[in-house]
Amino acid sequence: MSIPNEALQKLVQEIESQAILAQREITVVKTAVSAKQRDVRLLELTTGEVKLLPKDTKVFVFSPMADVEKRLSSETTELKSDISNLDKKLHYLETTHKNSREHIEQIFKSGGRA
Repeated sequence: MSIPNEALQKLVQEIESQAILAQREITVVKTAVSAKQRDVRLLELTTGEVKLLPKDTKVFVFSPMADVEKRLSSETTELKSDISNLDKKLHYLETTHKNSREHIEQIFKSGGRA
């Protein structure tokens, strides 16, 4: 059994558009992960510097040191969670892209036969 050329062409175009969309989203996600990793590193460096200050020092708009450390820790935890979620999305997108490419190759190898 053979798939008509028009249907085959439409199918290939649809799969190709999915692959292109996945590739674009992969780039966006990788950029977001890099930015968040950079932010985590800055927060970790800031936390390290804050911990070196005397405990009775008032910093960052005269907040108690414990509040500053708690806020930095909370922000770091949130960013790490975001990175984890982005990594999952990245894996999904990479799998989608890979599968799309494989489907296109399979269609061309089979010559449109079902």
